Amino acid sequence: MSASLKSSMPGNRDVFAAYVCDENALDVLRPVVIELGWAPEKCNKGGLRNAVQSLSVSASPNILMVDLSESGDPLNDINALAEVCEPGTVVIAIGQVNDVRLYRDLLASGIHDYLLKPLSANMLRDSLTQAQAVFMAPRSGEDEGVKRHISSAVIGTRGGVGASTLVTSLAWLFSVDKRMPTALLDLDVHFGTGALTLDLEPGRGLTDAIDNPSRIDGLFIERAMIRANDNLAILSAEAPINQPLMTDGAAFMQLQEEFKHTFEMTVLDMPRNMMINFPHLLNDVNVVVLVTEMSLASARDTIRILSWLKTNAPHAQVLVTANKVQPGVAEISKADFEASIERKIDIAIPFDQKAAANAAKLGKTFVDANGSTKATAAIKQLALQIMGAGEEDAPVSNHAGAKKSLLGSLDLKGLLAKKKTDQVAEPAE
Repeated sequence: MSASLKSSMPGNRDVFAAYVCDENALDVLRPVVIELGWAPEKCNKGGLRNAVQSLSVSASPNILMVDLSESGDPLNDINALAEVCEPGTVVIAIGQVNDVRLYRDLLASGIHDYLLKPLSANMLRDSLTQAQAVFMAPRSGEDEGVKRHISSAVIGTRGGVGASTLVTSLAWLFSVDKRMPTALLDLDVHFGTGALTLDLEPGRGLTDAIDNPSRIDGLFIERAMIRANDNLAILSAEAPINQPLMTDGAAFMQLQEEFKHTFEMTVLDMPRNMMINFPHLLNDVNVVVLVTEMSLASARDTIRILSWLKTNAPHAQVLVTANKVQPGVAEISKADFEASIERKIDIAIPFDQKAAANAAKLGKTFVDANGSTKATAAIKQLALQIMGAGEEDAPVSNHAGAKKSLLGSLDLKGLLAKKKTDQVAEPAE
Protein backbone atom coordinates (compact mmCIF):
# COMPACT_ATOMS: atom_id res chain seq x y z
CA MET A 1 0.00 0.00 0.00
CA SER A 2 2.94 2.33 0.53
CA ALA A 3 4.13 2.17 -3.07
CA SER A 4 6.10 5.14 -4.38
CA LEU A 5 4.12 7.95 -5.97
CA LYS A 6 4.73 11.12 -7.86
CA SER A 7 5.40 13.99 -5.51
CA SER A 8 2.22 15.73 -6.63
CA MET A 9 -0.89 14.60 -4.80
CA PRO A 10 -4.06 13.93 -6.76
CA GLY A 11 -6.53 16.73 -6.19
CA ASN A 12 -9.51 14.46 -5.61
CA ARG A 13 -7.92 12.72 -2.60
CA ASP A 14 -7.72 13.98 0.96
CA VAL A 15 -4.25 14.42 2.41
CA PHE A 16 -5.10 12.61 5.65
CA ALA A 17 -7.80 10.63 7.41
CA ALA A 18 -7.88 8.63 10.63
CA TYR A 19 -10.22 6.03 12.11
CA VAL A 20 -9.54 5.70 15.82
CA CYS A 21 -11.49 3.66 18.35
CA ASP A 22 -11.21 5.71 21.58
CA GLU A 23 -11.59 9.36 22.52
CA ASN A 24 -8.29 9.54 24.42
CA ALA A 25 -6.32 8.71 21.28
CA LEU A 26 -8.38 11.18 19.26
CA ASP A 27 -7.68 13.92 21.81
CA VAL A 28 -3.94 13.38 21.33
CA LEU A 29 -4.17 13.07 17.54
CA ARG A 30 -6.26 16.14 16.65
CA PRO A 31 -3.77 18.83 17.86
CA VAL A 32 -0.95 17.15 15.90
CA VAL A 33 -3.12 17.05 12.79
CA ILE A 34 -3.93 20.78 13.16
CA GLU A 35 -0.22 21.51 13.66
CA LEU A 36 0.53 19.79 10.33
CA GLY A 37 -2.11 21.91 8.59
CA TRP A 38 -4.65 19.15 8.05
CA ALA A 39 -8.37 19.12 8.77
CA PRO A 40 -9.14 17.78 12.29
CA GLU A 41 -12.60 16.67 11.18
CA LYS A 42 -10.86 13.93 9.20
CA CYS A 43 -10.13 12.22 12.53
CA ASN A 44 -13.09 9.82 12.71
CA LYS A 45 -14.37 7.74 15.61
CA GLY A 46 -14.21 4.03 14.78
CA GLY A 47 -11.61 1.43 13.91
CA LEU A 48 -10.51 -0.53 10.87
CA ARG A 49 -14.01 -1.83 10.06
CA ASN A 50 -15.31 1.73 9.80
CA ALA A 51 -12.35 2.60 7.55
CA VAL A 52 -13.16 -0.27 5.17
CA GLN A 53 -16.82 0.71 4.99
CA SER A 54 -16.03 4.37 4.36
CA LEU A 55 -13.28 3.82 1.79
CA SER A 56 -15.35 1.32 -0.17
CA VAL A 57 -17.52 4.25 -1.34
CA SER A 58 -14.97 7.09 -1.39
CA ALA A 59 -11.39 7.72 -2.44
CA SER A 60 -8.76 6.86 0.13
CA PRO A 61 -6.51 9.63 1.46
CA ASN A 62 -2.80 9.93 0.84
CA ILE A 63 -2.08 9.11 4.48
CA LEU A 64 -4.44 6.83 6.40
CA MET A 65 -4.34 6.01 10.12
CA VAL A 66 -6.37 3.02 11.31
CA ASP A 67 -6.93 1.61 14.78
CA LEU A 68 -6.55 -2.18 15.10
CA SER A 69 -7.58 -2.30 18.76
CA GLU A 70 -10.95 -3.94 18.02
CA SER A 71 -9.60 -6.29 15.34
CA GLY A 72 -9.49 -9.99 16.15
CA ASP A 73 -7.29 -10.83 13.15
CA PRO A 74 -5.22 -7.73 12.26
CA LEU A 75 -3.36 -9.23 9.29
CA ASN A 76 -6.50 -10.55 7.62
CA ASP A 77 -8.31 -7.26 8.24
CA ILE A 78 -5.41 -5.31 6.75
CA ASN A 79 -5.83 -7.35 3.57
CA ALA A 80 -9.50 -6.30 3.49
CA LEU A 81 -8.37 -2.69 3.84
CA ALA A 82 -5.96 -3.11 0.92
CA GLU A 83 -8.90 -4.08 -1.30
CA VAL A 84 -10.49 -0.63 -0.91
CA CYS A 85 -7.35 1.52 -0.62
CA GLU A 86 -5.95 3.43 -3.55
CA PRO A 87 -2.47 2.20 -4.49
CA GLY A 88 0.14 4.47 -2.94
CA THR A 89 -1.82 5.21 0.23
CA VAL A 90 0.53 5.30 3.23
CA VAL A 91 -1.12 3.39 6.07
CA ILE A 92 -0.18 3.89 9.71
CA ALA A 93 -1.68 1.36 12.09
CA ILE A 94 -2.16 1.85 15.84
CA GLY A 95 -3.01 -0.82 18.37
CA GLN A 96 -2.63 -2.30 21.83
CA VAL A 97 -0.74 -5.52 21.04
CA ASN A 98 2.97 -5.24 21.83
CA ASP A 99 4.28 -8.08 19.69
CA VAL A 100 7.43 -7.89 17.57
CA ARG A 101 6.18 -10.63 15.23
CA LEU A 102 2.93 -8.76 14.60
CA TYR A 103 4.90 -5.57 13.96
CA ARG A 104 7.10 -7.30 11.38
CA ASP A 105 4.12 -9.02 9.72
CA LEU A 106 2.26 -5.71 9.42
CA LEU A 107 5.26 -4.00 7.84
CA ALA A 108 5.66 -6.92 5.43
CA SER A 109 2.00 -6.56 4.41
CA GLY A 110 2.60 -2.96 3.29
CA ILE A 111 1.90 -0.95 6.47
CA HIS A 112 4.17 2.07 6.77
CA ASP A 113 4.30 2.13 10.58
CA TYR A 114 2.72 0.57 13.67
CA LEU A 115 2.25 2.71 16.79
CA LEU A 116 1.52 1.29 20.22
CA LYS A 117 -1.05 2.82 22.53
CA PRO A 118 -1.10 4.97 24.59
CA LEU A 119 -0.21 7.50 21.91
CA SER A 120 1.96 10.56 22.47
CA ALA A 121 2.10 13.76 20.46
CA ASN A 122 5.80 13.29 19.65
CA MET A 123 5.22 9.73 18.49
CA LEU A 124 2.39 10.79 16.17
CA ARG A 125 4.25 13.82 14.85
CA ASP A 126 7.32 11.77 13.93
CA SER A 127 5.31 9.04 12.21
CA LEU A 128 3.13 11.44 10.23
CA THR A 129 6.14 13.51 9.17
CA GLN A 130 7.85 10.38 7.87
CA ALA A 131 4.67 9.48 5.99
CA GLN A 132 4.70 12.91 4.35
CA ALA A 133 8.28 12.32 3.26
CA VAL A 134 7.13 9.37 1.15
CA PHE A 135 5.35 11.83 -1.13
CA MET A 136 8.10 14.42 -1.12
CA ALA A 137 10.78 11.95 -2.19
CA PRO A 138 11.33 11.51 -5.95
CA ARG A 139 10.07 8.35 -7.60
CA SER A 140 12.54 5.53 -8.00
CA GLY A 141 14.73 6.35 -10.99
CA GLU A 142 13.16 9.79 -11.47
CA ASP A 143 16.50 11.57 -11.35
CA GLU A 144 18.29 8.94 -13.40
CA GLY A 145 18.72 8.98 -17.15
CA VAL A 146 15.51 8.30 -19.02
CA LYS A 147 15.39 4.71 -20.20
CA ARG A 148 14.39 3.87 -23.71
CA HIS A 149 10.81 2.67 -23.83
CA ILE A 150 9.85 0.25 -26.58
CA SER A 151 6.26 -0.02 -27.71
CA SER A 152 5.27 -2.92 -29.94
CA ALA A 153 1.91 -3.71 -31.52
CA VAL A 154 0.97 -7.21 -32.68
CA ILE A 155 -1.63 -7.28 -35.46
CA GLY A 156 -3.08 -10.40 -37.06
CA THR A 157 -3.90 -10.29 -40.76
CA ARG A 158 -6.79 -12.69 -40.16
CA GLY A 159 -8.63 -14.11 -37.17
CA GLY A 160 -7.02 -17.31 -35.93
CA VAL A 161 -3.49 -16.66 -37.17
CA GLY A 162 -2.21 -16.76 -33.57
CA ALA A 163 -1.51 -13.08 -32.91
CA SER A 164 -2.80 -13.22 -29.32
CA THR A 165 -0.72 -16.32 -28.61
CA LEU A 166 2.36 -14.42 -29.75
CA VAL A 167 1.42 -11.37 -27.66
CA THR A 168 1.39 -13.28 -24.37
CA SER A 169 4.54 -15.21 -25.24
CA LEU A 170 6.43 -12.06 -26.19
CA ALA A 171 5.31 -10.22 -23.05
CA TRP A 172 6.36 -13.20 -20.94
CA LEU A 173 9.79 -13.34 -22.61
CA PHE A 174 10.42 -9.61 -22.12
CA SER A 175 9.42 -9.79 -18.46
CA VAL A 176 11.12 -13.06 -17.48
CA ASP A 177 14.03 -13.66 -19.85
CA LYS A 178 14.96 -10.01 -20.36
CA ARG A 179 13.77 -8.81 -16.93
CA MET A 180 12.09 -5.77 -18.48
CA PRO A 181 9.11 -4.20 -16.69
CA THR A 182 6.43 -4.97 -19.28
CA ALA A 183 2.83 -3.91 -19.87
CA LEU A 184 0.45 -6.03 -21.94
CA LEU A 185 -2.58 -4.13 -23.21
CA ASP A 186 -5.24 -6.35 -24.80
CA LEU A 187 -7.34 -4.09 -27.02
CA ASP A 188 -9.91 -6.79 -27.81
CA VAL A 189 -12.26 -5.42 -25.18
CA HIS A 190 -15.03 -8.00 -25.64
CA PHE A 191 -13.16 -11.18 -26.56
CA GLY A 192 -9.59 -10.62 -25.38
CA THR A 193 -7.60 -13.65 -24.24
CA GLY A 194 -4.55 -11.99 -22.68
CA ALA A 195 -5.61 -12.70 -19.09
CA LEU A 196 -7.21 -16.03 -19.97
CA THR A 197 -4.00 -17.36 -21.50
CA LEU A 198 -2.19 -16.67 -18.25
CA ASP A 199 -5.00 -18.17 -16.15
CA LEU A 200 -5.89 -14.78 -14.64
CA GLU A 201 -9.12 -12.88 -14.06
CA PRO A 202 -9.08 -9.76 -16.27
CA GLY A 203 -10.77 -7.48 -13.74
CA ARG A 204 -12.52 -4.18 -14.60
CA GLY A 205 -9.44 -2.03 -15.11
CA LEU A 206 -9.70 -1.64 -18.87
CA THR A 207 -13.45 -1.00 -18.95
CA ASP A 208 -13.08 1.51 -16.10
CA ALA A 209 -10.37 3.29 -18.08
CA ILE A 210 -12.59 3.48 -21.17
CA ASP A 211 -15.50 4.84 -19.12
CA ASN A 212 -13.36 7.38 -17.22
CA PRO A 213 -10.23 8.38 -19.16
CA SER A 214 -9.64 11.31 -16.81
CA ARG A 215 -8.95 8.89 -13.94
CA ILE A 216 -5.95 7.36 -15.68
CA ASP A 217 -2.71 8.13 -13.88
CA GLY A 218 0.10 6.25 -12.21
CA LEU A 219 -2.09 5.27 -9.28
CA PHE A 220 -4.82 3.98 -11.56
CA ILE A 221 -2.31 1.89 -13.53
CA GLU A 222 -0.92 0.36 -10.34
CA ARG A 223 -4.36 -0.58 -9.07
CA ALA A 224 -6.09 -1.60 -12.31
CA MET A 225 -3.46 -3.84 -13.89
CA ILE A 226 -3.26 -7.54 -13.06
CA ARG A 227 0.17 -8.89 -12.15
CA ALA A 228 1.28 -12.04 -13.98
CA ASN A 229 4.78 -11.93 -12.48
CA ASP A 230 7.13 -9.40 -10.90
CA ASN A 231 7.80 -7.69 -14.24
CA LEU A 232 4.58 -8.29 -16.20
CA ALA A 233 1.30 -6.43 -15.71
CA ILE A 234 -1.79 -7.01 -17.85
CA LEU A 235 -4.74 -4.82 -18.73
CA SER A 236 -7.45 -6.93 -20.34
CA ALA A 237 -11.25 -7.16 -20.33
CA GLU A 238 -14.26 -9.35 -20.95
CA ALA A 239 -16.81 -6.60 -21.55
CA PRO A 240 -20.45 -7.70 -21.94
CA ILE A 241 -21.10 -8.44 -25.59
CA ASN A 242 -24.42 -6.55 -25.46
CA GLN A 243 -22.49 -3.34 -24.74
CA PRO A 244 -20.85 -1.78 -27.83
CA LEU A 245 -17.47 -0.12 -27.43
CA MET A 246 -18.19 3.59 -26.89
CA THR A 247 -14.91 5.48 -26.96
CA ASP A 248 -12.96 7.94 -29.05
CA GLY A 249 -9.72 6.16 -28.17
CA ALA A 250 -8.59 8.79 -25.65
CA ALA A 251 -8.35 6.20 -22.88
CA PHE A 252 -6.04 4.00 -24.94
CA MET A 253 -3.78 6.94 -25.74
CA GLN A 254 -3.64 7.94 -22.08
CA LEU A 255 -2.82 4.38 -21.04
CA GLN A 256 0.04 4.22 -23.52
CA GLU A 257 1.38 7.52 -22.20
CA GLU A 258 1.33 6.26 -18.60
CA PHE A 259 2.97 2.99 -19.66
CA LYS A 260 5.96 4.95 -20.98
CA HIS A 261 6.64 6.29 -17.49
CA THR A 262 6.11 3.00 -15.66
CA PHE A 263 7.40 0.24 -17.94
CA GLU A 264 10.29 -0.39 -20.31
CA MET A 265 8.23 -2.41 -22.78
CA THR A 266 4.62 -2.17 -23.95
CA VAL A 267 3.04 -4.98 -25.97
CA LEU A 268 -0.31 -4.19 -27.62
CA ASP A 269 -2.65 -6.90 -28.81
CA MET A 270 -4.33 -4.88 -31.56
CA PRO A 271 -7.26 -6.34 -33.51
CA ARG A 272 -7.55 -5.10 -37.08
CA ASN A 273 -10.74 -3.16 -36.36
CA MET A 274 -8.98 -1.20 -33.59
CA MET A 275 -6.17 -0.34 -35.98
CA ILE A 276 -8.69 0.98 -38.51
CA ASN A 277 -10.93 2.82 -36.04
CA PHE A 278 -8.12 4.35 -33.96
CA PRO A 279 -5.07 4.78 -36.20
CA HIS A 280 -3.57 7.26 -33.73
CA LEU A 281 -2.88 4.34 -31.38
CA LEU A 282 0.16 3.60 -33.53
CA ASN A 283 1.62 7.10 -33.15
CA ASP A 284 4.08 6.01 -30.45
CA VAL A 285 4.56 2.40 -31.55
CA ASN A 286 8.14 1.56 -32.50
CA VAL A 287 7.59 -1.94 -33.88
CA VAL A 288 4.59 -3.57 -35.55
CA VAL A 289 4.55 -7.36 -35.64
CA LEU A 290 2.28 -8.31 -38.54
CA VAL A 291 1.21 -11.92 -38.00
CA THR A 292 0.12 -13.87 -41.04
CA GLU A 293 -0.33 -17.41 -42.28
CA MET A 294 0.58 -18.89 -45.65
CA SER A 295 -2.85 -18.55 -47.25
CA LEU A 296 -4.37 -16.54 -50.09
CA ALA A 297 -6.55 -14.48 -47.77
CA SER A 298 -3.62 -13.67 -45.49
CA ALA A 299 -1.42 -12.74 -48.46
CA ARG A 300 -4.07 -10.32 -49.66
CA ASP A 301 -4.53 -8.75 -46.23
CA THR A 302 -0.80 -8.59 -45.54
CA ILE A 303 -0.45 -6.45 -48.65
CA ARG A 304 -3.35 -4.22 -47.62
CA ILE A 305 -2.11 -3.73 -44.05
CA LEU A 306 1.49 -3.09 -45.16
CA SER A 307 0.18 -0.36 -47.44
CA TRP A 308 -1.95 1.07 -44.64
CA LEU A 309 1.00 1.07 -42.22
CA LYS A 310 3.22 2.81 -44.74
CA THR A 311 0.72 5.68 -44.82
CA ASN A 312 -0.44 5.77 -41.19
CA ALA A 313 2.64 4.59 -39.24
CA PRO A 314 5.69 5.24 -41.44
CA HIS A 315 7.89 5.61 -38.36
CA ALA A 316 7.30 2.04 -37.16
CA GLN A 317 9.40 -0.91 -38.25
CA VAL A 318 7.26 -3.79 -39.46
CA LEU A 319 8.23 -7.41 -38.79
CA VAL A 320 6.24 -9.79 -40.98
CA THR A 321 5.81 -13.00 -39.01
CA ALA A 322 4.48 -16.15 -40.63
CA ASN A 323 2.85 -18.30 -37.97
CA LYS A 324 1.72 -21.95 -38.00
CA VAL A 325 4.01 -22.71 -40.93
CA GLN A 326 3.69 -26.24 -42.34
CA PRO A 327 6.07 -26.86 -45.25
CA GLY A 328 4.40 -28.69 -48.10
CA VAL A 329 0.89 -28.07 -46.76
CA ALA A 330 0.48 -24.29 -47.11
CA GLU A 331 -1.79 -22.77 -49.76
CA ILE A 332 1.07 -20.59 -50.98
CA SER A 333 4.77 -21.35 -51.00
CA LYS A 334 7.08 -19.07 -49.08
CA ALA A 335 8.67 -17.82 -52.31
CA ASP A 336 5.33 -16.91 -53.86
CA PHE A 337 4.11 -15.30 -50.64
CA GLU A 338 7.20 -13.10 -50.41
CA ALA A 339 6.93 -12.20 -54.08
CA SER A 340 3.32 -11.13 -53.65
CA ILE A 341 3.99 -8.91 -50.63
CA GLU A 342 7.24 -7.62 -52.18
CA ARG A 343 9.38 -8.27 -49.14
CA LYS A 344 10.89 -11.08 -47.11
CA ILE A 345 9.20 -12.81 -44.19
CA ASP A 346 11.20 -11.81 -41.09
CA ILE A 347 10.29 -14.76 -38.87
CA ALA A 348 8.67 -18.12 -39.68
CA ILE A 349 7.16 -19.98 -36.71
CA PRO A 350 6.48 -23.68 -37.31
CA PHE A 351 3.06 -25.18 -36.58
CA ASP A 352 2.97 -27.21 -33.34
CA GLN A 353 -0.57 -28.14 -32.32
CA LYS A 354 0.56 -30.45 -29.51
CA ALA A 355 2.62 -27.70 -27.89
CA ALA A 356 -0.27 -25.22 -28.18
CA ALA A 357 -2.65 -27.67 -26.49
CA ASN A 358 -0.09 -28.27 -23.73
CA ALA A 359 0.15 -24.54 -23.00
CA ALA A 360 -3.64 -24.21 -22.83
CA LYS A 361 -3.94 -27.12 -20.40
CA LEU A 362 -1.25 -25.67 -18.12
CA GLY A 363 -2.64 -22.13 -18.20
CA LYS A 364 0.74 -20.81 -19.36
CA THR A 365 2.08 -18.90 -22.32
CA PHE A 366 3.27 -20.97 -25.27
CA VAL A 367 6.96 -20.27 -24.63
CA ASP A 368 6.68 -20.87 -20.88
CA ALA A 369 5.01 -24.26 -21.35
CA ASN A 370 7.19 -25.39 -24.28
CA GLY A 371 10.73 -24.24 -23.67
CA SER A 372 12.56 -26.53 -26.10
CA THR A 373 10.37 -26.53 -29.23
CA LYS A 374 11.35 -25.04 -32.58
CA ALA A 375 8.34 -22.72 -32.38
CA THR A 376 9.57 -21.31 -29.06
CA ALA A 377 13.03 -20.75 -30.53
CA ALA A 378 11.45 -18.76 -33.37
CA ILE A 379 9.38 -16.66 -30.96
CA LYS A 380 12.51 -15.89 -28.95
CA GLN A 381 14.19 -14.75 -32.14
CA LEU A 382 11.20 -12.50 -32.82
CA ALA A 383 11.54 -10.98 -29.34
CA LEU A 384 15.19 -10.18 -30.02
CA GLN A 385 14.28 -8.52 -33.32
CA ILE A 386 11.63 -6.39 -31.58
CA MET A 387 14.16 -5.24 -29.00
CA GLY A 388 16.75 -4.51 -31.67
CA ALA A 389 14.28 -2.60 -33.84
CA GLY A 390 12.91 -0.64 -30.90
CA GLU A 391 16.38 0.48 -29.82
CA GLU A 392 17.27 1.90 -33.23
CA ASP A 393 17.07 5.69 -33.38
CA ALA A 394 16.26 6.07 -37.06
CA PRO A 395 13.00 4.79 -38.50
CA VAL A 396 13.44 1.70 -40.62
CA SER A 397 11.86 1.19 -44.01
CA ASN A 398 8.85 -1.12 -44.11
CA HIS A 399 10.26 -2.68 -47.30
CA ALA A 400 6.88 -2.41 -48.97
CA GLY A 401 7.83 -1.48 -52.49
CA ALA A 402 6.27 1.60 -54.04
CA LYS A 403 6.99 0.84 -57.70
CA LYS A 404 3.45 -0.37 -58.36
CA SER A 405 0.17 -0.97 -56.61
CA LEU A 406 0.60 -3.49 -53.80
CA LEU A 407 -2.84 -4.97 -54.35
CA GLY A 408 -2.15 -5.18 -58.04
CA SER A 409 0.94 -7.27 -57.34
CA LEU A 410 -1.11 -10.13 -55.90
CA ASP A 411 -2.22 -12.38 -58.76
CA LEU A 412 -4.80 -14.51 -56.93
CA LYS A 413 -5.84 -16.38 -60.02
CA GLY A 414 -2.24 -17.13 -60.91
CA LEU A 415 -1.47 -18.38 -57.43
CA LEU A 416 -4.53 -20.61 -57.42
CA ALA A 417 -3.56 -22.08 -60.77
CA LYS A 418 0.00 -22.64 -59.58
CA LYS A 419 -1.27 -24.28 -56.40
CA LYS A 420 -3.18 -26.84 -58.46
CA THR A 421 -0.34 -27.68 -60.85
CA ASP A 422 2.80 -27.22 -58.82
CA GLN A 423 3.99 -30.55 -57.44
CA VAL A 424 7.36 -29.35 -56.17
CA ALA A 425 7.89 -29.64 -52.42
CA GLU A 426 7.87 -26.37 -50.51
CA PRO A 427 11.36 -25.13 -49.56
CA ALA A 428 12.50 -25.79 -46.01
CA GLU A 429 11.97 -23.03 -43.47
